[in-house]
Amino acid sequence: MASGQQWVLVEMVQAFYEAPAYHLILEGILILWIIRLLFSKTYKLQETYKLTEKEKEELIEDPPSHKIIINGKECINFASFNFLGLLDNDRVKQKALASLKKYGVGTCGPRGFYGTFGKDEAACFSIQKGLQASRSVIKYFKHNDMEDLERLLKEQQLEDLKNPRKAKVTRRFIIVEGLYMNTADICPLPELVTMKYKYKVRIFLEESMSFGVLGAQGRGVTEHFGVNIDDIDLISANMENALASIGGFCCGRSFVIDHQRLSGQGYCFSASLPPMLAAAAIESLDIMEEDPDIFTVLREKCISVHNALQGTAGLKLVGVPLSPAFHLQLEASSGSRETDLRTLRSIVDYCLERGVAVTIARYLEKEERFLPPPTIRVVVTVEQTEEDIAKAVSCIKEAAATVISS
Repeated sequence: MASGQQWVLVEMVQAFYEAPAYHLILEGILILWIIRLLFSKTYKLQETYKLTEKEKEELIEDPPSHKIIINGKECINFASFNFLGLLDNDRVKQKALASLKKYGVGTCGPRGFYGTFGKDEAACFSIQKGLQASRSVIKYFKHNDMEDLERLLKEQQLEDLKNPRKAKVTRRFIIVEGLYMNTADICPLPELVTMKYKYKVRIFLEESMSFGVLGAQGRGVTEHFGVNIDDIDLISANMENALASIGGFCCGRSFVIDHQRLSGQGYCFSASLPPMLAAAAIESLDIMEEDPDIFTVLREKCISVHNALQGTAGLKLVGVPLSPAFHLQLEASSGSRETDLRTLRSIVDYCLERGVAVTIARYLEKEERFLPPPTIRVVVTVEQTEEDIAKAVSCIKEAAATVISS
C-alpha cells in the first residue's frame, strides 16, 4: 500500500516537470488567487458619506398624519387612508425601529390558479389586474345587484350541463369588496353567501377598506353582518389603510392558503416583507385588540361627516355613513369628463388654500374596465377633532357654492 502511494507521488512529480510552462503559470496564478480569497475580507468597506441636513429631509420624510404641509401651508388631512391614526403612533414606530435594529432592512428573498370569476363591475383596479393575471374567464355583474349576479350563475349552470366534463374541473368564484373603494358602499354579504351555497361557487372577499373599519372589533364585513367567517373561502386585504404598514395578507382555509403560499405570484415573483413593516402591522393589530373603542370613535366621526355634508350645493354625496372614505360627485355633469375634473380641482384648490386637504379620486382612465365618474374623495380618521370636522365641512360647502355657482 505504501509503495503504491510512493509510485503515485513519483508520477505527480514527473508530470509536474513535463508540464508546459504556461500550464504551470496558470495553476500558480489560480493557487495564489485561492489563497488571496481565503485570507481577504469578503468585501471592502466604502468610505462613509455623511448626508447633509437637506438630503436627510428629502430622503427621510415624516409619514402623513393629522396635519400635513402642502405647498408650504399646513392643512388638516382629509386625504390619507390612515383611518385609525396608527401611521404616526409611537408604539408602532418603536416596534418597527426595534425590529430594524434586530433584523435589518429585509431578507430580500422571494416569498397559477385558473377558473371562472364573477366580479362586481365596481371592483377596484387592483382586483381587475389580479384577475387579468389569473388568465381566467371573467364575467361582470352590475354593482351590488344580486338579481344580475343570479342571472349569470344560472347561465353558467346551463353551460355546465352542455359540457359536464369541463364543468367538473372548472372552479368558480364570486369576487367582491367588503367596502368598495370606488363607490364607498358595502357588499350584500349575506345574500352572496346564499348564492354561494345555492350555485356551488366560492367567495373571494377583498377587505382593504373594511378591515379595521367595520364591525365592533374592526374585523370587517363578516363581523358587520354576523356572517360566519368559515363561509368565506378567501379574504385578502392590504396593510396600508388601517394597519399603518405596507404589503397585504390573505386568510382562508388551510388547503387554499397552502396552495397560494407556494404558487401565488406574490410568493414567486416578489421579495418578502421587510421585518420592520411586519412588526409595525403586528403592533397595530395589538393596539386594535386592546382598544376596540377606537372603532366606535371612527364610526361616530364617519356618520357625523356624512350627515354634515348632505345637501352640499351642487354636489352629491356617494357612499354609506359607515364608510371612512366617501365621494363628492357633481350633481349635474357638464357632459365632459375634463370639464368636470377642472371644476372639482377648483374646489380642492379652494379648500387647500384654506387649510383643508382633500383630493380628486384618481383612476387609470385607459385601463379601467368601468371608469367611475370624477369625484372628490374625503377621508375620515380618528385623529380629526370636532373643530377639524366643522372647519372641513364649512370649507367644502363654501368652496362648492363659490366654484359651481360661478
